[in-house]
Amino acid sequence: MVKIGYHASHEQFKPSELLRYVKMAEQAGFTLALSSDHFHPWNERQGQSGFAWSWLGAAMCTTPSLSYRVVCAPGQRYHPAIIAQAAATLAEMFPDRFWITVGSGQALNESITGEKWPCKADRNTRLKECVDIMRGLWAGETVNHRGLVCVEEATLYSRPDVAPLIIGAAITAETAEWLGGWADGLITTSRPPEQLKKVVDAFRRGGGEGKPMILKVQLSYDRDEAAARSGAFDQWSTNIFQSVLLSDLKLPAQFEAAAQYVNPDEMEQQVRISSHLQQHIEWLQQDIELGFDELMLHNVNRNQEQFIEDFGAKVLPALT
Repeated sequence: MVKIGYHASHEQFKPSELLRYVKMAEQAGFTLALSSDHFHPWNERQGQSGFAWSWLGAAMCTTPSLSYRVVCAPGQRYHPAIIAQAAATLAEMFPDRFWITVGSGQALNESITGEKWPCKADRNTRLKECVDIMRGLWAGETVNHRGLVCVEEATLYSRPDVAPLIIGAAITAETAEWLGGWADGLITTSRPPEQLKKVVDAFRRGGGEGKPMILKVQLSYDRDEAAARSGAFDQWSTNIFQSVLLSDLKLPAQFEAAAQYVNPDEMEQQVRISSHLQQHIEWLQQDIELGFDELMLHNVNRNQEQFIEDFGAKVLPALT
């Protein structure tokens, strides 16, 4: 049976506010939460960027029925041994409630180190190195590695009985097929069914058959249709570009400059916008038919309380 999660967007809300929202989501019947992990927001109107790893400990402690996933890009801003330690600590304290999802990252967050931002091929190679390092540390090995990342005589002493799954993030079919062979599962973002099916098929073709699949569903819901549309455009017009652009721009101001040319009507290509709950149910049923095990719902506008209340009352019961 599909599980439905709430997306905690650190770019848009203060950490204390997000803590309140995940408590509300738990009470409304959500069973999962997905945490973003940014250093910068996508634009100034979003205006936040709390530290996900501090927040996760508090959130998991105060919402005992929710399982958590976090989107992370080890290799530049984070050394993989430190992420292995952080993830192991959460998995040890909260058994069977935590998975890590990993991707090659965006310059928006990773370029703060001042290091060169690698090309996509090198970012993928670095990511796979990081995954191998983390798995070795979780297995109790003393890890030495010299490549695009380096580790010397690292041993992780506090480890969980069961290591967290490592879910690979993919936007394109090419990346999905590549990670199908080594990741424990797939996470991708919502888009029209024919495009999404290509990513799912590629993941399965690459070795992902039978592995869990997570979909981050970008939607904008409000009881007022005009508010749903204006809220999506205000908060998420900087986020609808192809991955080659999303990955390489470095500053919120650059995303805002690119978004000057976005027409409000273009938002529906990347965000599901509707004031009708039945329409959202139908969209999500299509995702379930594609084989997704977990749907992480991200209401991209700022009206979170209404979204949690209405989806908890009508949408979740219809799907689960």
